[in-house]
Amino acid sequence: MPLKARRLFGAWLLAGAASAIASAAYADSPSAYVLPPPPSELYGDLFVAVQTQQIYPDQKTFVDATPKMDPAQINQLYLQQRAVPGFSLSAFVAQYFTPPTDQVITPPPNQTLREHIDWLWPALTRNTATVPQYSTLIPMPKPYVVPGGRFREGYYWDTYFTMLGLQEAGREDLVDDMLDNFAYLIDTIGHIPNGNRTYYVSRSQPPFFSYMVELAAHKEGGRVYQKYLPEMRHEYGYWMQGADSLQPGAAVRNVVMLPDRTVLNRYWDERDTPRDESYLEDVQTATSVPGRPANEVYRDLRAAAESGWDFSSRWFGDNQTLATIRTTSIVPVDLNSLMFHLETTIARGCGESRDFGCVAQFVGKAAQRALGINKYLWNNNGYYGDYDWQLAQPRNNPSAAMLYPLFAGAAWPERAHTTANTVEALLLKPGGLTTTTFNTTQQWDAPNGWAPLHWIAVQSLRRYGRGDLAQQIGTRFLSDVNHVYATEQKLVEKYIVEGTGTGGGGGGEYPLQDGFGWTNGVTLRLLDLYAPGQ
Repeated sequence: MPLKARRLFGAWLLAGAASAIASAAYADSPSAYVLPPPPSELYGDLFVAVQTQQIYPDQKTFVDATPKMDPAQINQLYLQQRAVPGFSLSAFVAQYFTPPTDQVITPPPNQTLREHIDWLWPALTRNTATVPQYSTLIPMPKPYVVPGGRFREGYYWDTYFTMLGLQEAGREDLVDDMLDNFAYLIDTIGHIPNGNRTYYVSRSQPPFFSYMVELAAHKEGGRVYQKYLPEMRHEYGYWMQGADSLQPGAAVRNVVMLPDRTVLNRYWDERDTPRDESYLEDVQTATSVPGRPANEVYRDLRAAAESGWDFSSRWFGDNQTLATIRTTSIVPVDLNSLMFHLETTIARGCGESRDFGCVAQFVGKAAQRALGINKYLWNNNGYYGDYDWQLAQPRNNPSAAMLYPLFAGAAWPERAHTTANTVEALLLKPGGLTTTTFNTTQQWDAPNGWAPLHWIAVQSLRRYGRGDLAQQIGTRFLSDVNHVYATEQKLVEKYIVEGTGTGGGGGGEYPLQDGFGWTNGVTLRLLDLYAPGQ
């Protein structure tokens, strides 16, 4: 970017950040929350036996189960009984654990799509200010919306897209409640975990908190930026841990410093063991990779889970096979665009607080990140994409994530238009936007399309003057959603967007889930944007 353009860019950020000051401030931070260990540590050999022997068909069931007594006592009983002739592990688990109750969503008949979404909000709302003793569920002070299906807890990045629909439906109270919950998690745990379960705490998810703040501010005014400024700064510190001591060409936790000292972010997880909720799948993946340390495979699997794209060819060395996963070697275009937005939103919050030293600091950070995005995350094949920092080369894997720099406003205009043309040529399908160009049987690849990526596409393209393409993407996806609802009376987690037979999507580690928070939110927004009469 030329010097003049950089100065104009910085001036634009500064003007946006220096709006009128607001009076609200977030309450004093709650006392530190002491988390119990995840089930893999709490139950040790018993955990391994239950997951390995597949006592439950779904690996998530046991980690969501509630013990009927102190886990230490259960472990002692297991050690005493497991060698006794006739011992039954399934009977032991049934005796000492209460499995979670599956959610059954049975709507009234003959609802329109819009009526069904309005009906779903209370059906998906949970209040867990208190939880059973020894539960893996992390309590949150206010109500929140779960995605639906097998997911009995709230999820970080899902929540933003759910909030879009809640706000459209006039449920600003729930928008505020979920923002307060996430602020609480940042204050007590230090970050927003993947979901409010103990086994998710070692990682976060795509950092949409600043977008949630911005969403609430659209309705409630600039005071919202000041209210959540401490938490936004705290979250920024979480993602940037270790940046100050990094050397060029090295990485620590979520931070990478490239040879020219450009600092960008990657996905990461503190643990390098199999995921509790997918233990057997992870062990099987690691054992299928001869010659590679298992802990490296586990770390990359966990990092992909932090990305929200678990799993996708984006993270595979050969673009095809899960066993070649190398997530921590990749600088993702979506994560760095979200970090750019976090930096600009912190600058806005500092402006509301009249802390202009902070404004200048974060305007500078955002400007540097925008330069880094346009240097390293631009693929000369005509789209924004991921960068392999260990191989020092771009990843040749076009995906819907290419639209994130447009969504955040970090894209250079000419590159935004080129990216739009690439989206139209490679990703636009009869049912909307396909996730990648590779069909690997993984859920975050072709032929699946996802509601959040459609909203990002629509907003990105409208922002850069391609409302025509945005409308094509939005209306095609709405047709897909309408088709599945007309035939099955439900909204689902993901959709097939390719071919003539659009419908519910496939792939992944578990069956197609219905509910579904982010589909509900995006569908409602798209209905009001492109089909207000429906």
